[in-house]
Amino acid sequence: MATTTASASRPALPVPAVLRHPAARKLLALAVLAAVLMPFAAARWSSGSWPQALTVDLSKPLGSASDWIIDNRDSHPLFLYFFGYISEAVVVSVRAVYLFLLAAGWAGVTALGAAVAWRVAGARLALGTAAALLACAALGMWVPTMQTLALMVVAVLASVVVGALLGLAAGLSDRMDRALRPVLDTMQVLPAFAYLLPVVLVFGIGVPAAVLATVVYAAPPMARLTALGLRGADKEVLEAVDSLGATARQRLLTARLPLARKELLLGLNQTIMMALSMAVIASVIGAGGLGDRVYQALASVDVGAALAAGIPIVLLAVVLDRVTAAAGERLGQERHGVRALPYAAAAAVAAVAVTAAALAARLAGRPDWPAGWTVGIAEPVDRAVDWMTAHLYSGVPYVGGTADWAGHFTTWVLDPVRSGLQWLPWWSVLLIVAALAWLIGTWRTALTAACAMAAIGVLGVWKPSLDTLSQVLAAVAVTLVLGFATGIAAARSDRFEKLLRPVLDVFQTMPQFVYLIPVVALFGVGRAPAVAAAVVYALPAVVRITAQGLRQVDPAALESARSLGATGAQQLRQVQLPLARPALLLAVNQGVVLVLAVVIIGGLVGGGALGYDVVFGLAQGDLATGLVAGIAIVCLGLTLDRVTQPTRRRTGKEA
Repeated sequence: MATTTASASRPALPVPAVLRHPAARKLLALAVLAAVLMPFAAARWSSGSWPQALTVDLSKPLGSASDWIIDNRDSHPLFLYFFGYISEAVVVSVRAVYLFLLAAGWAGVTALGAAVAWRVAGARLALGTAAALLACAALGMWVPTMQTLALMVVAVLASVVVGALLGLAAGLSDRMDRALRPVLDTMQVLPAFAYLLPVVLVFGIGVPAAVLATVVYAAPPMARLTALGLRGADKEVLEAVDSLGATARQRLLTARLPLARKELLLGLNQTIMMALSMAVIASVIGAGGLGDRVYQALASVDVGAALAAGIPIVLLAVVLDRVTAAAGERLGQERHGVRALPYAAAAAVAAVAVTAAALAARLAGRPDWPAGWTVGIAEPVDRAVDWMTAHLYSGVPYVGGTADWAGHFTTWVLDPVRSGLQWLPWWSVLLIVAALAWLIGTWRTALTAACAMAAIGVLGVWKPSLDTLSQVLAAVAVTLVLGFATGIAAARSDRFEKLLRPVLDVFQTMPQFVYLIPVVALFGVGRAPAVAAAVVYALPAVVRITAQGLRQVDPAALESARSLGATGAQQLRQVQLPLARPALLLAVNQGVVLVLAVVIIGGLVGGGALGYDVVFGLAQGDLATGLVAGIAIVCLGLTLDRVTQPTRRRTGKEA
């Protein structure tokens, strides 16, 4: 008994203060592991490049698989009676919508768009919708716009159905939620280009492949938000419904779904925006429409023609975003007693308006948009580009031109970063990735990130992947510097935030393809333009998340700091930034994911690396090269997501 008492009263061994921090303990463990493994790795693999012995050549099996699919696409029962029916249904649906839009004419479609916007968003957005559609016609892009819109209608309907069913299953079943979560996480970080290759392999080049790639890309946000809305339903309301003896089906239809309407509308908004973005990118595999005009113009570096097709894309994106966002606000107003025209009456009014407008245009002899009402902007834009090339491209005194800036950025930033990454031993890259992932997550996160990075080496595309990674890191660094600075300014100034909001709204709704147009005009082709487009695309999200995180800091903490005499800069450094750390980490994560998406598309404008391999595989029909690059993009995206996304632990203990 005395021995036990003496042992209990014995003081514990002192632990250094630095090791009390979880990150320090993780770093110490990694340092010990590195000290053990580094001598063996350096002796066994002295070269920095991924060893050939650890590479698996997938070109032959993938080539054989693609050859088998191509040879049996018209004869095998799987293609004839399953994929064939799906393809035929997609073609028939898109054609039916397209023929309806053509039959309605520019007047009928404009009236229909205005009527829908008026019912769900009000008169102001109805006028804006009509003006946007008329502007598409005035630019001479009515037929391509209708082609894109027809594909969009079918793809969005299919995405909403698929996403809602998956979200319904995940929202009602914990097991299904756990099973779907990693799948949706992976799909969320995949660049859009990665979706093109599998569907091309099965469906070939054309509209079916474009629609199905769009559905796969756009369905996850609908699934996520549907599940979120169902799981976040008010428990008291559900208990009240249960007390009335409602069945599970009645509880779903009368309580859960109505309570989740806001999330469902947000999911619809996100699905529409992602579908439009993908529908434009899918022009690479034969989607047609506005994206095809942009793609063909970029291929010939015809900035004027690209801009003429890019403006309608932006107008469609802005209109669709505003209308669906306003529908959610109108829903909240209707809940609080603001009455709107019933849907049945609104549908009848819309049908009458569309019919009257279409008949009036036909009776006037102008069912199609008159050629005399078309405004050609390609020629003046090309003249402006020529002037920019002569003056801004390389002729600015003292500071140089945009071509000089692109060249300096490539020489001083992109080349050194790429050389440094490719110089590092491959095992040190894996160790760095694991360390970063473990510092902000768990050992499972670190293992996932390291395995995804190792898979890139196994695929035999280590150097191109590091080239892509160098572009991503450079673009992310520029994005975070500009985004954090702008977000801090927006959070500290209401006037600046109001001025910035419409700019961010427009930039955030533009599809990825459109960002390539101005950078080609200013910087030519190469890696620097791809980085510039990625920065512009990712910047709005970083600015918004940063500003929102800083504005949501507890006012009591700021008031306490002010009472102690802290200056504005001290409040920012010591209170706002530490308390907004989760939002800042989310901004970093979103910036990385968005940058990667555009850097891959930068292969169309000379970005090289994995993006070039994907474009080459699609253009030349070399699906083996394209698929290997696509898988590597998936692995790189998964690695970057795990390295920048904090993982919540299930217990309070460190993993």
